[in-house]
Amino acid sequence: MMQNMFRTGFLVRATHTLLTWVITLILFLHNTDLRKCEERGELLLPVLFFLLVVLSVLLYFAVSLMDPGFVLADSVKGSNEEMESMIPQSSTPRLRRCGHCLLQQQPMRAKHCQTCKHCVRRFDHHCPWIENCVGERNHRWFIVYLLVQLLALLWALHIALYVRVSGISPSLTWSLWFRVNGFLLAALVVVGVFSVVAVMLLGIHLYLVSINCTTWEFMSRHRIAYLKNCGDEENPFDRGVFCNLWDFFCICRTVAWEQTYDRNTPNSV
Repeated sequence: MMQNMFRTGFLVRATHTLLTWVITLILFLHNTDLRKCEERGELLLPVLFFLLVVLSVLLYFAVSLMDPGFVLADSVKGSNEEMESMIPQSSTPRLRRCGHCLLQQQPMRAKHCQTCKHCVRRFDHHCPWIENCVGERNHRWFIVYLLVQLLALLWALHIALYVRVSGISPSLTWSLWFRVNGFLLAALVVVGVFSVVAVMLLGIHLYLVSINCTTWEFMSRHRIAYLKNCGDEENPFDRGVFCNLWDFFCICRTVAWEQTYDRNTPNSV
């Protein structure tokens, strides 16, 4: 796990962490509501905001360094016979052989990631933001991270934009205005852009989770063997919004998707 941190993802993670704390420092040092609360001795809001930022950073590293559900050759070899005995082969598509990992049987909904160089269970996508795959084991934590990150971004945006205490005071000249407010303006732009991205990502992932579909399956449905013969509106893994959300957030175990597929597509070949 620690080796992953110091490979290609080190620069991405270091940049994210540095940017987070630089923006936080700007909001505390500039003439914002946080600073005014500190000057008045009202520390509740500054402490809560600081703790929210710390939580977002901790979740970022947890999701970034977590095993997303890598399929290990040893585990697959040990479970092949059990899997074959549990799944009716007549109605379920044959499991693929991964030409990269040399796995004899790639689990359903798994995909090989060229960046991570592993097959990932219930592969969703490889996220350059966290420099890690999003898969079966860390997908729920990825969504929790997005939610916490979005709350921190929106709070930061509110602090910087609040007219009375934003610290953007009128100046006599444009040069003086930018000299006084340049750092806060830059922070506003960065926070605004990341807020839009976080809103879009959170909304998309919550929608996909509610229908039990991954980003990879949604984008490449026509190329996936177990989905390309299904109807456009048919999803063999969809159990309804409530059950999908419950299974996703509350059931922490490896799922045999072949069984779910066989139950919901009895006429598949």
